Amino acid sequence: MKERNICVVGDDAQSIYAFRGATIENILDFEKDFKPYGIQVFKLEQNYRSTSHIVQAANEVITYNKRQIQKKIWSDKGDGSKIKIIKAMTDNEEGKRVADTIVEQKNRSHLSNSDIAILYRTNSQSRVFEEYLRRYNIAYKVYGGLSFYQRKEIKDLIAYFRLIVNPNDEEALRRTINYPKRGIGKTSIDKISATAAELGESMWNVLNKTTLSKKATATVLEFKKMILSFQSKLDTLNAYEIASEIAKKSGLIDLLRADKSIEGMGRMENMTSLLDGIKEFVENDEVQIEDAGEDKSLATYLQSVALHTDLDEKNDEDDYVTLMSVHGAKGLEFKSVFVVGLEEQLFPSFMSLDSLEGIDEERRLFYVAITRAEQFLTISYANSRYRFGKMKHNEPSRFLQEISTKHLESNTSLKRSGGNTFVSERAGRSGVKGNFKRTNINNTLMADPKTFKPNPSSEIQEGMEILHLKFGKGKVLSIDGSEKNRVATIFFKQIDDPKRRIMLKFAKLQILE
Repeated sequence: MKERNICVVGDDAQSIYAFRGATIENILDFEKDFKPYGIQVFKLEQNYRSTSHIVQAANEVITYNKRQIQKKIWSDKGDGSKIKIIKAMTDNEEGKRVADTIVEQKNRSHLSNSDIAILYRTNSQSRVFEEYLRRYNIAYKVYGGLSFYQRKEIKDLIAYFRLIVNPNDEEALRRTINYPKRGIGKTSIDKISATAAELGESMWNVLNKTTLSKKATATVLEFKKMILSFQSKLDTLNAYEIASEIAKKSGLIDLLRADKSIEGMGRMENMTSLLDGIKEFVENDEVQIEDAGEDKSLATYLQSVALHTDLDEKNDEDDYVTLMSVHGAKGLEFKSVFVVGLEEQLFPSFMSLDSLEGIDEERRLFYVAITRAEQFLTISYANSRYRFGKMKHNEPSRFLQEISTKHLESNTSLKRSGGNTFVSERAGRSGVKGNFKRTNINNTLMADPKTFKPNPSSEIQEGMEILHLKFGKGKVLSIDGSEKNRVATIFFKQIDDPKRRIMLKFAKLQILE
């Protein structure tokens, strides 16, 4: 539309409001009056925070929302850096690559931790980013809430894990014996503790030696029977299998599901995220330097999260990366912002997909998120993530398609798994689940699970062409390690970070002819 056909409504145009009898509240009606004459009405605002690429990307995204005051935001901060897109194979890799980029920005651009924020749609997403920030020794704080492993529902389930692996863990016993409530009150627990002190034994060992009421005795022995049942499976089940059984049979899952409040749903999401993290721990065949040769038992998993669960809740660091939900970000600003998890059904949320109003609200949240960035904006998404213990494959968020490629780093790959690229120009609208024209998406794994037939790991040899479910076709460059813990270095040409070290005893690889 030509400039002469644009009517700017802003703080410098109050005379227009007066002439038309319009106010900010009825500006949408004002816009309708002018529409027949080919005049576009919008509000002109200056963004005093962000550089031009960020501001213009925000402008492009928000124009997809129709039922609101249209804005034209401008900046005098210069073009600045283009927006970086991180495409990861899994949410675990997303966490690692975000942490890598933070380290790079700290070194190259001399940013402090407090200059950086990671924004996510749901609080349960914080887990993987916390784990990698800890691994990289980067101080962080969760804004407006507790860090993942300090949340009550997480500490409750991990207490069960600790008790099952080590029944003499008195703190874990006290936390689990009457949660969920079983009718074992404080008086009974105090008697058990007193008997343990008198006999010089652990509380666990005196559960059936303490004189309690008939009802309390039966309940305590039933609790001990349940824990012993879990213990008997430690050697036969991997960490995820036993963790899932504990979560269900302890009653923790049912307790969380019964709470239909928003807070209750959030706690359930946190529990699911913990179990999904354990599933990733079990199925991840990539070798980390610190865990070469480890098994996949619950005891080993507990060792891997000890750093998180043992840490004091208080963080005395003054310089820390901020982690927070997008809902809490309004009004804040950071030199560098990471907006993570840009996938359909995550951001936008699956709960918003049944109405245009819901999608518009999600888009407003995304607009808020990206305009928190002053100098650097990084947007990330994962092709797959575990959900309820199963690998779920995701489309990149529609919001990514609403940003023109001219605002993105030139080396950013926007190809989807099916080889299609994002739509970078504004397109037509076509219904609730895609109010713009969408490309066809091949939303499958790199290999078809129905025809995928992994070979025994002992058959994998250096120089072979192989197929991996997540990473696709690759070539085995080298194999090292002991016979029981052979590690293959494999080059996968179909992924962004192609060289991977895979532990063969956990890997599922198909040899290609």
